[in-house]
Amino acid sequence: MSLLEILAVLLGIANILLIIKRSVWNFPVAIIMVSLYFLIFRDAKLYSDAGLQIFFSVVNLYGWWSWTRNKADSGDIIVRRISAMGYGLWILGAIAAIWAWGAVMHAETDATYPYWDASVAMLSIAGQILMARRFAENWHFWIIVNLISIPLYAMKELYLTAGLYGLFLVLAVAGLIAWRKAEQK
Repeated sequence: MSLLEILAVLLGIANILLIIKRSVWNFPVAIIMVSLYFLIFRDAKLYSDAGLQIFFSVVNLYGWWSWTRNKADSGDIIVRRISAMGYGLWILGAIAAIWAWGAVMHAETDATYPYWDASVAMLSIAGQILMARRFAENWHFWIIVNLISIPLYAMKELYLTAGLYGLFLVLAVAGLIAWRKAEQK
């Protein structure tokens, strides 16, 4: 546990709470958080997760832009659903990406748990893109990411981060409920 990890955890909590409320302020908070987590994961030799933080920075910039342009007259961010076919394609694409990226990490790096780490990274990419595009199904991906991240981070002795992902799991369920309610309005 380091000061850097403590700060990243606090920013992570703030970020998810802002996403649940559909506040565009989640994006600048997220950009700072992922910058810190890049360093944390790099030092833990979780290279897929470290690289994921760079991706998150870019997608958070896109999400910030997208969300500011897709508001209802009330100022609320408009939530939408993806088609069943589209959802199935996202799932298949994520599985293929996990296999491919895990194979690269296993063959080319000294990454610990390359396929497990790749699962967190690739499912997070899918969830982040779906969230930036305001699809309620993003929460399904985040629930799975959180379930598989908790034991991975605990095994790497990133206990605060594992705890954060436990809280993220609860918040992801709350986010799914809140976004489905918003979608029905």
